[in-house]
Amino acid sequence: MTEAALPATSRRAREAEAWRRRSRRVHRLRFLLPALVGVIFLVLAGYLVLAMFAAPRTRPVEAGTPIQLVNPRFIGQDRKGRAFTLTAQTATRDPADYDRVLLDKPVLVLRRDPEEPIRVSALKGDYNESDHLLKLNGDVRLNGGDISFLTGASTFDTALGELVGDGAIQGVGSLGEINAKSYGVYDKGDRLVFGGGVSTRLEPKSGP
Repeated sequence: MTEAALPATSRRAREAEAWRRRSRRVHRLRFLLPALVGVIFLVLAGYLVLAMFAAPRTRPVEAGTPIQLVNPRFIGQDRKGRAFTLTAQTATRDPADYDRVLLDKPVLVLRRDPEEPIRVSALKGDYNESDHLLKLNGDVRLNGGDISFLTGASTFDTALGELVGDGAIQGVGSLGEINAKSYGVYDKGDRLVFGGGVSTRLEPKSGP
């Protein structure tokens, strides 16, 4: 072998050794890359599971759950433009009848006089949007100005602005004590009509 051939042989040997090193790296990468991808997937899956358990659990809203308002205040007008106000502790829409609203401890205010409105309170109320009727039940009290009455039930027509009742009513008016079996409050309280076995005890005002 000549001296010129020695450098060529050494160069080929170096190139062969470099090729073998590259082959070994490629061979290792063929195994390392899939393993690395698998580790990444495992980390992501573990993060999702941890996030699912760490997130606050909220109770899903069930279908048909009634809508409830706390301390609602409704302001309306009858057909003649006379204002009234209705408040309650709670107002719950009936899930079986969307037009029906159930009221707890409602208070109806008829403003015949801004300084002396008539307040009608009850334990329960039932308002139907389809017929515009507000039905008050349980310990119904009418107070305002010179009147104070107690009855079992009343119905207020929000369209006509009239309050009527077919049950017994008793209380005190401008003329004295009144007992009756039915009544009606018209013109925002300016006119009270009693019927059905009306009995009164007049209490004339004393002179100066």
